[in-house]
Amino acid sequence: MTEIHGHTDPRFAGVRDAFAGNFVPGRPDGGDIGASVCVTLAGETVVDLWAGHADPARQRVWQRDTIVNVYSTTKTMTALTALLLADRGELVFEKPVAHYWPEFAAAGKAEVTVAQLMSHSAGLSGFKETVSKDELYDWDRITRLLAAQEPYWAPGTAPGYHAITQGYLVGEVVRRITGRSLGTVFRTEIAEPLGADFHIGLPASEDHRVAELNPPPKGGTIADVTDRPLTANMANNPAVNPRETVTREWRGAEIPAANGHGNARSVAEIQTLLANGGVSKGKRILSEAGVRRALEPQIAGEDLVLGIPVAYGLGYGLPGGSLPLPNPNSCFWGGYGGSIVIVDMDARLCIAYAMNNMASTTVGDLRAFGLAMASWQAVTA
Repeated sequence: MTEIHGHTDPRFAGVRDAFAGNFVPGRPDGGDIGASVCVTLAGETVVDLWAGHADPARQRVWQRDTIVNVYSTTKTMTALTALLLADRGELVFEKPVAHYWPEFAAAGKAEVTVAQLMSHSAGLSGFKETVSKDELYDWDRITRLLAAQEPYWAPGTAPGYHAITQGYLVGEVVRRITGRSLGTVFRTEIAEPLGADFHIGLPASEDHRVAELNPPPKGGTIADVTDRPLTANMANNPAVNPRETVTREWRGAEIPAANGHGNARSVAEIQTLLANGGVSKGKRILSEAGVRRALEPQIAGEDLVLGIPVAYGLGYGLPGGSLPLPNPNSCFWGGYGGSIVIVDMDARLCIAYAMNNMASTTVGDLRAFGLAMASWQAVTA
């Protein structure tokens, strides 16, 4: 049996059991190689666990401070940064993007709102020009392409997951308002004040702590979908193999929809702001009204890219989509391969999970859902 490290409040023993179960050999989903889980309740950490190995060869032990690329769980950090600016009155979601970023008005996008960027409904789910993976590291190049591009569908009429593009779109709005990159605003205004070990643009000094991702099995990922052109475009223009995320170029860049590095503890410490009325670790970062804006419904229906039912708020998934949530005032999002964060504002509960063994999933899988169910059972017992 894999040794489990960390601490668990006795009420949440079921979460520890579920976490240990994720490492049992022979699981149909492949289980975990290395992972971490963290749960907070009313701002207090009740579960903080880690176990396993930081590499598929099982040569490096997953330590307390191991971090990993969590893919689209990064989007919740980008969303929170935008919510912070809105809470301060610097950003108005209902305004056109072009109010902050004039060049964006090109190609019929003058009326596209910031809220539509936040809710994956702006019609910019991918690139119409061929883009190489190296171009993802060139912020000005990518934002110029998106500013000039015509939407794939009429903005605001349907959801379609902006898997890579959302981070650049919201990030450029943040840059136009503040004069600083999104990663910098996030670091100085959220992560550093909370002492949270999450990075959008990882310094080279931290490379030694990064767990190596084990790619998902071939044939079952969204990149293998070929019968939906928008899906194929999003996943393959450009295609980024998880093994390429070990490069300094990927880690050091700011790709605010996909290349955040952290662990369950740091994800929970930050997203507890939503679960606990704008306060985490005793520090107020946003107002309660500011964090509850994440729950404002923006659009729902079948996602044109993911091909599943979704309901999007301002930067987060809401109840009514593909993930059942027991309380209405909840939100979530997860990353390619299985990482996830779930916030239940009614229960004041935040659940975060990060791992390196990737499943064929875009927004969470049974490993994380088992941890979430055990957490809800603990608070309702």
